[in-house]
Amino acid sequence: MSTTTVTPVEAVRLADPYPFYARLVAERPFAFDEALGAWVAADAAAVRAVLGSAVLRVRPVAQPVPAGIDGTVAGEVFGRLVRMTDGAAAARLKGVVAGALARADTAYAAALAARFTREALAAGGEVPYEELMFGVPARVVAVLCGLVGGADREAARAIGDFVRCIPATATPADHAAAAAAAVRLRALLGPGLDAAAAAPAGSAPAGSGPARGLLAELVRAADRDGWVELAPLLANAIGFLSQTYDATAGLIGNTLVALARGAAAPDTGALVREVVRYDAPVQNTRRFAAGTFTHAGSTVEPGQQLLVVLAAANRDPAVNPDPHTLLPGRVNPVIFTFGAAAHRCPGEELAVALATAVVTELRTAGLTTTATPAYRPLANARIPHL
Repeated sequence: MSTTTVTPVEAVRLADPYPFYARLVAERPFAFDEALGAWVAADAAAVRAVLGSAVLRVRPVAQPVPAGIDGTVAGEVFGRLVRMTDGAAAARLKGVVAGALARADTAYAAALAARFTREALAAGGEVPYEELMFGVPARVVAVLCGLVGGADREAARAIGDFVRCIPATATPADHAAAAAAAVRLRALLGPGLDAAAAAPAGSAPAGSGPARGLLAELVRAADRDGWVELAPLLANAIGFLSQTYDATAGLIGNTLVALARGAAAPDTGALVREVVRYDAPVQNTRRFAAGTFTHAGSTVEPGQQLLVVLAAANRDPAVNPDPHTLLPGRVNPVIFTFGAAAHRCPGEELAVALATAVVTELRTAGLTTTATPAYRPLANARIPHL
């Protein structure tokens, strides 16, 4: 597929989308794409402006929840996720969620990820890349939420079904799987959240410790804010798992591909942090105009859609010198992969810790992968088949 004919969505799964993105940054930094029927923001200035605008929403105004899951438990969860909602109440809840994640024990999470990786490799046979990329990070977050004794594996499987409802291409079967998964995830996480909420103010729930950390911290953050509704907290506990799933899988996979292509990086953590910018696991996101938005002399009308190409902005030479060079330890990089402004993802440190732990174990074991993988047919996540 020639990079001269693809759309920014199709570019996500190219072997090398970055020459295409570079042309967007240089020639069409903010422009309407007739093939997509959407505005495309590609350079750092446009991406900053779009992500920082109060009139651009994460969901269409008339459809806050995808039609296929509206009225289901999956729709109830989706409609309460801070990453999928806007407004004052969402901003307040985002502060609660971010406050909980800021206190996550990333050292403990990394130790768990390393242990789960070693266990998966010890089983022998082919390297279980699917389990290492998707299952291990999801299991770690599940354990951080208090799910142990096999419930962590069940939650990891269920979140894989839940995230199927998020893409616009989701089918009725995907919606049905997501609805069933949401019911099970609420059943798994609800008792731990209830126990944390019932604990005396300022105390940890009985039996707490690293394995109960995220739910306890979520309740403590809610208490500090005066937030009393448990249903949105439970939805965003599920969100801890869903936001880990594709993004961390892509970060692990793209780091392994960088190593296979000859990346020189004695410090695995520094390599992972640079891959976040250089080969972003989340390449783009969308916004929907609830009002008129203007940028660089162009006007977006209410109801129009915008594609925000985070991976292109990461390589804008206006903000990152020598942007097409993989440079672990890069000083003060400007990175858009985790978003910006009100919807900046607060899970960056946890994602980096998990990916670093998994990749470190694979490097220690002397295991490598292909330098020329195929990429999954996803609209926004760049995840290699390994």
